[in-house]
Amino acid sequence: MARLRSPDGGCPWDLEQSFETIAPYTIEEAYEVDDAIRRKAWSDLRDELGDLLLQVVFHAQLARESGLFTFGDVVETLCEKLVRRHPHVFGDASAADADEVLRAWELHKRAERVARGADEHGDVPLALPALLRAAKLARRATRAGVGDGADDPIAERSDAELATAGAERLGDLLFALAARASARGIDPEAALRDACARFEARKKSARA
Repeated sequence: MARLRSPDGGCPWDLEQSFETIAPYTIEEAYEVDDAIRRKAWSDLRDELGDLLLQVVFHAQLARESGLFTFGDVVETLCEKLVRRHPHVFGDASAADADEVLRAWELHKRAERVARGADEHGDVPLALPALLRAAKLARRATRAGVGDGADDPIAERSDAELATAGAERLGDLLFALAARASARGIDPEAALRDACARFEARKKSARA
């Protein structure tokens, strides 16, 4: 990557890139990894994981050139985090099951956010797709004990079958809602993004 970014004989395209221009490729490659896993295409997964790793290497090289950090720093930070968040493996703590591990993980993350002066409940990245962001907001709210949005008055008026619907039926309902929104000239992604913002505002008011 350093060779590709070298002003002396490097690649003109790579030399023009920045954190901002590479970020969309990083997101795209993560989805390519997910797609290969869903298709159980393991040779494709090997290739896609390499492409995703390239994104990490590219960002790390950009950071090194700017004097921010190196690839080694990225790996070291990850190792420290894994040890810190797994005291039941690397320390004296214990965890009976995966659910207990997740609860402890969330507590560790919350403590880390408080230590750096951030909101203890953290911010869910705005760049996430709206559906993914909505699910993550709901999970985080549940763990924080401030509800998950399912008790919203709008949800109460929705299809009664939601209570027992499986993943396939819920997918069909989400698709139908998106199609209905599009037919009415409403961008479903933007509509859900706005709903996420309202949800966050309500939960922040509840915590205040």
